[in-house]
Amino acid sequence: MSGVIRVAVPTPVHGAFDYLPPASGPSPVIGGRVRVSFGRRRLIGLVVGTAAKAAVDTARLRPIDEVIDDTPLLGPDLRDLLEWTARYYHHALGETVTTALPVLLRRGEPARRPAAIHWRLSGEGRRVLTDAPPRAARQRQLLEQLAAAPDGYPESALRSLLPRATPVLARLTEQGLIEHCDPPAQPPEPRPGPPLTTDQACALDTINADPGGFAVTLLQGVTGSGKTEVYLQLLQATLQQGRQALVLVPEIGLTPQLVARFGDRVGGRLIVLHSGMTAVQRLEGWLAARAGGPAIVLGTRSAVFTPLPDLGLIVIDEEHDASFKQQDGLRYSARDVAIRRAQQLDVPILLGSATPALETLHNALAGRYRHARLATRATGASAPAIQLLDVRSRPLEEGLSRPLLARVHEHVEAGGQALLFVNRRGFAPAMICHDCGWIAPCRRCDTGMTLHRGGRHLRCHHCGAARPAPPQCEGCGGETLIAVGEGTERVAAALRSRLPAARIARFDRDTTARRGSLERMLASVAAGTTDVLVGTQMLAKGHDFPALTFVGVINADHGLFSADFRAFERMAQLVTQVAGRAGRGERPGEVLLQTRHPDHPLLGTLVRSGYDAFANAALAERESAGLPPYGHLALVQAEAPDADAPTRFLAAAAGLASSSAEEAVAIWGPAPAPLERRAGRFRAHLLIHAASRAPLHRFLRAWLPAAGGLREARRVRWSVDVDPQELI
Repeated sequence: MSGVIRVAVPTPVHGAFDYLPPASGPSPVIGGRVRVSFGRRRLIGLVVGTAAKAAVDTARLRPIDEVIDDTPLLGPDLRDLLEWTARYYHHALGETVTTALPVLLRRGEPARRPAAIHWRLSGEGRRVLTDAPPRAARQRQLLEQLAAAPDGYPESALRSLLPRATPVLARLTEQGLIEHCDPPAQPPEPRPGPPLTTDQACALDTINADPGGFAVTLLQGVTGSGKTEVYLQLLQATLQQGRQALVLVPEIGLTPQLVARFGDRVGGRLIVLHSGMTAVQRLEGWLAARAGGPAIVLGTRSAVFTPLPDLGLIVIDEEHDASFKQQDGLRYSARDVAIRRAQQLDVPILLGSATPALETLHNALAGRYRHARLATRATGASAPAIQLLDVRSRPLEEGLSRPLLARVHEHVEAGGQALLFVNRRGFAPAMICHDCGWIAPCRRCDTGMTLHRGGRHLRCHHCGAARPAPPQCEGCGGETLIAVGEGTERVAAALRSRLPAARIARFDRDTTARRGSLERMLASVAAGTTDVLVGTQMLAKGHDFPALTFVGVINADHGLFSADFRAFERMAQLVTQVAGRAGRGERPGEVLLQTRHPDHPLLGTLVRSGYDAFANAALAERESAGLPPYGHLALVQAEAPDADAPTRFLAAAAGLASSSAEEAVAIWGPAPAPLERRAGRFRAHLLIHAASRAPLHRFLRAWLPAAGGLREARRVRWSVDVDPQELI
């Protein structure tokens, strides 16, 4: 390659940088990595194009230090997607490209797939599995998986299906139960699924109405209606066409059951990518997807940038989930980027949810998206009965009312399982002095610290700071410190004291942090050895508990009066999703929501008439206020150790904006962020509003460089978030 080489370098500076070809060695290729000198640093960048020497002052250019890839690492379609992403979110191209690469490739490791290793059961393994299966669950699961693939199973797929597969493989090898084998000539054919319900068949007809080209379809199905089976039918059809499919899920907590179910149906064609995997595992999966051929890639947010040369279908499960939006660095929405990718490649994309985002539902109602519905549960079970329980003036025991405790006891005694939803981990949200009202603060944030470990430990859930709980008030010296509010620890402890015979499991980020712990806890629920589940939103979606007959929401009021206009939408989605865990099996379900605001109009609409009625009412409110989806926002946030610096910068930037803004663009603020101090830095917000996207982006393209050139910008750290999902 001759001429000037344009390289996207991982820095916050927008655009690509010009370099000369290396003095010796191989020539760089567009889409390949190179090592370059950038100031005093040596960085790894991606070649994105060339320029004629006549158009550039080559005397000032440095040569490329090293060519890492001799073939393109990213193809033209993915490079186009990354350039669009950088433009749409007004983010530096180099940092955008870096986001798309596995961490080992960012460090310059070679992009080579390891030799494929396949395993199969030995003769002794088949005998042991038949006569005396191992008691260890993971060993038994691995043997059963190999038994279903007599011609061999790839090790990379086993690693995706099983946490910590390496030591299990080693133990089974030592025992002579498994052995290496040659890879089969063809992967096993996908296994057929169960017969479709009438709703599922109609949904497939809607989705396949015009096959082969770009179309966005919203698959809205009540919880338990069998959306996953619709996904699997479409995925199997994609595999049979010899193509690839991408399935995005919002968080790792949803992957264990999905991985098991997908693996059972598509076998060695499944590639899993998420942040809980090791860097080597992620690189192996990324390279396997890049190699092409029929496969299903199942991953979380960043998997949207996985290279897929044979992509034929994209599926977004729980499309409404806020986890699809990156909240720092490149603030992209994986759902929206996936829609753009499907459009660029002219392939269909399916958005699945029981509680669609209001923007998605608005597009479906307006006819821009197809709209397929699953109105009934796949098992024929009826929807659970939902009731509001007014807890005003009622005595509460650690946040639990007596009617709620009674219903939990009755359902457990009848052989069912109960789930109590507490959207706060820890013991209690605050420690307060009874004498003077002092609240144990985070010393780096404008918020109180949460009690953990039975009230002996304080932790901030915003910055991560931790310290022991003080023995006395730091304000007046009083010794009467009380825990206020309820977290998962406190509710689980209260249940153990009041229901001593019940087997109780707590599901939150603290109890599931160790690798494999979530899978073991879910297996206990499935085996019926857990009676009561206490958990956060990780239990609210994606899980199927057939024996669960009762759901109790400890506090349904979170989000009713938040400064964030999306808070009630998120609360309605959570309540609907967690309620949908009840009554999926043979027994009917019951849901009880504790509230101090039973007369709240939107809460009443949600409980009496369901999510659709709530969404229609919420959309009407949004339309009257000009808020998304009837308007478009960009959030500019500034932060600094100096309390006044963020507001000074944003005020100066707003001054620039008011003199150059289009008539269709409005500037709101600046104002302190709802959480003004976080991790020792003061924060302020500026909101930019437009009735449509085009003027908003025209304004941002002209205004952001000018704002960055302000003297005040050098005293703050600032960012822009297009289509923000949180205003905190």
